[in-house]
Amino acid sequence: MKKSARFLIFCLLAGFSYMIYADFEDEVEHGYADSDGVQIHYATIGEGPLVIMIHGFPDYWYSWRHQMEGLKDNFKVVAIDQRGYNLSGQPQGDENYNMRYLISDVAAVIRHFGEEKATIVGHDWGGIVSWQFAFALPQMVERLVIMNLPHPNGMARELANNVEQQQNSGYARTFIEGSPSDDDILFGGPMTAETLAFWVSDAEARAKYTEAFGRSSFDAMLAYYKQNYPRTDSNSPPPAPAPQLDVPLLIFHGLQDTALHSDGLNNTWDWNDKDTTIVSAPTANHFVQQDAAELVTSTLKWWLMARQ
Repeated sequence: MKKSARFLIFCLLAGFSYMIYADFEDEVEHGYADSDGVQIHYATIGEGPLVIMIHGFPDYWYSWRHQMEGLKDNFKVVAIDQRGYNLSGQPQGDENYNMRYLISDVAAVIRHFGEEKATIVGHDWGGIVSWQFAFALPQMVERLVIMNLPHPNGMARELANNVEQQQNSGYARTFIEGSPSDDDILFGGPMTAETLAFWVSDAEARAKYTEAFGRSSFDAMLAYYKQNYPRTDSNSPPPAPAPQLDVPLLIFHGLQDTALHSDGLNNTWDWNDKDTTIVSAPTANHFVQQDAAELVTSTLKWWLMARQ
């Protein structure tokens, strides 16, 4: 094939991909749910059973674009900006990012849509919130989907016994002890919108992320860690075991994740009384919903459809 023909095909495919996501963003509707005075921004698409998607650090609702596009024909998908991020409220004070408020935000979004329960999907800090939401308000959880965040029991075990996980969690201790302006808080420099978007490989998406982080509160991002990250020093008592779950559970884990060791997945099935499905993505990194978008989206759709 001539170079000119290959280039034309590449341009056509690239243009087609751009059109798909341009159309997707035109379909998305935006709104706000009130969580005791804090406005939680969301993006929503589709109709059907309610699916709430919760991003982690550093991220925002757009992280779920592939899954939103894939589920829209069968589900009402709502991807939120967690408080402190992008267009959601950014209350001052670390205490306003305590887990009880993060849980309340999710409940507020479900009630905003007039529902009593939803499928909860979370990644990273969104995964932590999703686990804790399921423990605290199991009556509001239809199904639970977690991405690259081991069960709290597994995480506690690895932090106590796994040297590699302890080393991997060093960044969290830096976040807990530091401030966004510290010279070494993030990859040897201060937090900026640009450095927070380092992980986004697609140039167009990275520009969107940089804009979203420019609207976000870096103090709030660190407050998640200061308020909620498990302490691992010798003076801290071991955490109490998490409550037993009784919910259909799906877990995705990118095995190239350098922050959260996959050994934390062991025994997850012992802590849930309903079916537990674990899907590994061998070449995906921490952001598995983007690194292995097709695998995650197709498997998630199949799994949800099978449990309607």
